[in-house]
Amino acid sequence: MRFLSIISVGVALLVGGCTSIQVQPLDASTTLENVCIEKNEKVIVPNFLNVVRQGFTRHGIITKVYESDLPANCEFMLTYTALRSWDFATYLSHAELWLHTKNSRQVAYAEYHLNGGGGLALNKWASTESKMNPVLDKLLVNYK
Repeated sequence: MRFLSIISVGVALLVGGCTSIQVQPLDASTTLENVCIEKNEKVIVPNFLNVVRQGFTRHGIITKVYESDLPANCEFMLTYTALRSWDFATYLSHAELWLHTKNSRQVAYAEYHLNGGGGLALNKWASTESKMNPVLDKLLVNYK
């Protein structure tokens, strides 16, 4: 019986606490209607940019993607990075989002991190959407 208790605690430690989410949400006093997102060609996580755009849309914020120079009419810009890991299949293991004014002042930040590469946690193979939606919702908690 004691052996089973030790096993249960061990499994809980391996599986639990595998995900870290840190968010500095956008302040409600900030007027934000649209965001220009700088496309990061180095990000190869499938569907990542679409998930981010859908998250902003869900909160009533229009997004526009640009690839080189920031368009002149952009008041806010979002940059991001996302990394994937592999364990029989690829999965999102880390992502960061930075929201800045056009004058480069950071106004919000969010980070998703799968601690220890996910270990034995089966949710490490969850979709990018199911991992990033809670992060985006916390980032934009003060909007719709």
